[in-house]
Amino acid sequence: MKILQIHNQYLHKGGEDSTVANEKDLLISYGEHVEQLFFDNSKISGFEKVKMLYKSIYNRNSSILLREKISSFKPDVIHTHNFFYVASPSIFYEAKRQQIPVVSTLHNFRLICSGSLLLRDGKTCELCTKAKFPIAGIKHKCFQDSTLKTAQLTFTTGIHKVLGTWKNKIDKFITFTEFTKQKLLKSSLQLPSEKLVIKPNFVSDMGFEPSGSRKNYFLYVGRLSQEKGIEVVLKATNHHKFPLEIIGSGDLEPMVKEYVSSNPHITYHGFQNKDFILEKMKAAKALIIPSVCYEGMPLALLECFSTGTPVIISDIDNLNEMVTNHQNGLHFKTGDAEDLAIKIAYFEKNDFKHFYENARNTYLTKYTPEINYKILMEIYQSVIKKQ
Repeated sequence: MKILQIHNQYLHKGGEDSTVANEKDLLISYGEHVEQLFFDNSKISGFEKVKMLYKSIYNRNSSILLREKISSFKPDVIHTHNFFYVASPSIFYEAKRQQIPVVSTLHNFRLICSGSLLLRDGKTCELCTKAKFPIAGIKHKCFQDSTLKTAQLTFTTGIHKVLGTWKNKIDKFITFTEFTKQKLLKSSLQLPSEKLVIKPNFVSDMGFEPSGSRKNYFLYVGRLSQEKGIEVVLKATNHHKFPLEIIGSGDLEPMVKEYVSSNPHITYHGFQNKDFILEKMKAAKALIIPSVCYEGMPLALLECFSTGTPVIISDIDNLNEMVTNHQNGLHFKTGDAEDLAIKIAYFEKNDFKHFYENARNTYLTKYTPEINYKILMEIYQSVIKKQ
């Protein structure tokens, strides 16, 4: 099968970029033919920023680039990931004109929330999910704290709701969990159920590390930002002095360093490469994911399951669908540092050998490359048959 991946790269690489690369490698490893068409927001500067006010709605240049790519590669299916801003929805219209089916992975809630996370002021927010042109997001400057940028994004997604782009120009949407699927089904997108299919992320097998070889620390890996809940973890150390190691960078790095300076139980490693992170995962008692927002599907969580590392998560919806309480990890009350401290103390006092085995089994039954390839090909074949 010939698959064309389309992805609009972000200014700073993240989980979406990794997912695109992982899926390409996976498909090629099974003998599929994959080519990519990338767009890049980092090249938007000067007067181009003004042009993006309308090009983000329909970028003719992007549709021409796609037409040329289709002509040379002749794909059986197109798989898009991010298409804001340079790619624009014009790529969906061009694909339809060329009669190439389109599958689109939704990594976040951008189509129904300008902030993409259904989060405002550190709390979940769903004010905009059912409105075609939601004013609330503009009022609260939910995208990059800018009224203009939020209005632009809101108008782009809204006009294409009215035009029926999301409903008629995309053959299948991929979501990671049932929770996300239901949020989208009940939203202003008004998508039919058959348009949405669940396919989780996946990671390569990192190798199981049994509980007996673990060291005495808990691990946080990720962006040091409010929505990721790093502040919750730091405050938990005020209630219980547990050994904590932190890997990552972000806006709240000064806060992390301040805690490190006054607490010898906390070690901060800064930004690190994948090999370093993997070594720490395999030795940790557990990974902590304290997010206060609806997560997509963190690759770090799947990597931990691969190594047999249990995960302690906030009990917020979606995350609580990925980690089963008292099976492959523990839940604590979202945003509650004291409850997190209590759960960590509880973890330390008990022998949870089965947590490690269950974490590994979760990976083997849900998140392996082999399982993911099968699901992905079934999705592609289903849209090709309808052409």
